[in-house]
Amino acid sequence: MHDRIVLKYAELLRLVRKPLWRFWHNLILGRDRDHTDVRVTFLNYGFAPLSGNPNTITLEPRDEPERFPAQLYHRALRSHDVNGDTVLEVGSGRGGGASYITRYFRPKRYVGLDLAPKNIRFCNEYHGSDRLSFVQGDAERLPFADGSFDTVLNVESSRCYGNISRFFAEVRRVLRKHGVFLLTDMRWKDDLPQLRSRITAAGFTIAEEENVTPNVARALDLDDRRRRGMIEQKIPKFLARAFGEFAGVKGSRRYSEFVSGRMQYVSMLLRAAV
Repeated sequence: MHDRIVLKYAELLRLVRKPLWRFWHNLILGRDRDHTDVRVTFLNYGFAPLSGNPNTITLEPRDEPERFPAQLYHRALRSHDVNGDTVLEVGSGRGGGASYITRYFRPKRYVGLDLAPKNIRFCNEYHGSDRLSFVQGDAERLPFADGSFDTVLNVESSRCYGNISRFFAEVRRVLRKHGVFLLTDMRWKDDLPQLRSRITAAGFTIAEEENVTPNVARALDLDDRRRRGMIEQKIPKFLARAFGEFAGVKGSRRYSEFVSGRMQYVSMLLRAAV
């Protein structure tokens, strides 16, 4: 039953989705009480090339265990240079992506926003710095003034929102003139045309779009042992199957949907229309 709920999460009623989202993230955080040995700071499916060396970026040793999720953030940035930018990440989760971009790409200021208060407390304690901070908030009611950010980033989070058009409108509002919105997420294949329509209706142009579904499936292949190990180590046995779906381990229905192409994973660079 739990695994079916995970798979159908984005189709659940909005009133159910938000409490369930908090539950999943708070459960993961609760299994990482010893912050000196935290090994789960990313919650995305990852990215890997389809052939050749799977390591596409150079990482510090501390970041190596979560290489493939870090590579997805690297891919999400695409050719966009955030050096000196003020950046907002909506749906920052456990802060691994925010920390990676702040340390490797040197934005002037990076703010991570997430719905779960426990995530925010953890991230500010574990990742926070003079250029990186985390705030609690709702993606559909961003707690920032108009024109506050040069770049907004959203990775593997928007599919869970109750009103995606409201979220896009909020992103458009907080972006500065000529701002960039980097959106990387999954959708059912048949839902992609509607996603593009809502993006343009919110006042964005799709400057770049890349289908990275095979790369995500390849990353899940390469990262399978680590993901299973984390589930075995940190998750109660009665929830192991559900978290296997959540993590996209090989043999899960989520993994099969990527391999078949029924679920598509896209990375977009969107520009605020002037």
